Amino acid sequence: MLADGRLILAGRTQEENPIGLVIFEAETEEEARAIMEGNPAVQAGVMTATLHPYRVALIRG
Repeated sequence: MLADGRLILAGRTQEENPIGLVIFEAETEEEARAIMEGNPAVQAGVMTATLHPYRVALIRG
């Protein structure tokens, strides 16, 4: 995702039980799901993933 410019941001929360957050661009929900499910860590069961469609309402700048 980084190489093709789809990745907007990725990181994890700084809590005792952190969660990861990845925001990326996709044309359709199906494409987004395929990207998410194609993640090697998700495929290996190291991480779980949930898709949440998102629309920016406010942005700095």
